[in-house]
Amino acid sequence: MNHEHLGKLLSDVKEGSMSVEQALEKLRDFGSTDLGYATIDNHRELRTGYPEVIFGQGKTAEQVAGIIGFMLTRDNNILATRVTEETYRKVLEICPEAVYNPVARTITVKRKETNIPSSFISIITAGTSDLPVAEEAAVTAEIFGNRVERVVDVGVAGIHRLYTKLPLIRQARVHIVVAGMEGALPSIVGGLVDKPVIAVPTSVGYGASFGGLSALLGMLTSCASGISVVNIDNGFGAGFLASMINRL
Repeated sequence: MNHEHLGKLLSDVKEGSMSVEQALEKLRDFGSTDLGYATIDNHRELRTGYPEVIFGQGKTAEQVAGIIGFMLTRDNNILATRVTEETYRKVLEICPEAVYNPVARTITVKRKETNIPSSFISIITAGTSDLPVAEEAAVTAEIFGNRVERVVDVGVAGIHRLYTKLPLIRQARVHIVVAGMEGALPSIVGGLVDKPVIAVPTSVGYGASFGGLSALLGMLTSCASGISVVNIDNGFGAGFLASMINRL
């Protein structure tokens, strides 16, 4: 249920094309719906502007398919993150239009078009190894109605590669910068642009990177201004936040 659906429901009652009893039936599951293994938040898009997203890790293929099956009745665009190909095959049984991104490990179902802002989000990766996290951010931003420009493999080991992309990067309204190892790239980008930078540390790196902790701490202690940091490997969180900024 979003503002558009609720507004139409109230208009139908006002105009007499829907009875109060029919409207009450439609609102019966207005807040949430209990599936037994999950409680779907039907109210989230009305509150926040974005529908609930499915976090697939730890859920069975049947559970993810069941949640998507219910959400298909609501006519929202659907995003599931951290899902396997096995889960995708299960979802295809009930939703042939579902799309799987094997790099991002996401399932998307596009049920409606959204107004896309003229501004765009840049997603910049330090290395090719950071692509799974960057793609999760990109898919998230795109399903929520944003244009994304990808700039790949421009980390500090060959920083001249970044400079050739600066004319494009500087046109973006918000930047997502994804890096593992020492996590230096967001600091460099933050010193070159005049828009917000969302830094995403990844778990890419050798032993002393501590599964992304070194990159996280490096980003948190950056001397560049205008940088915010999300959790390790949290491409979804970065894509969601960038979407909110880009659509203000």
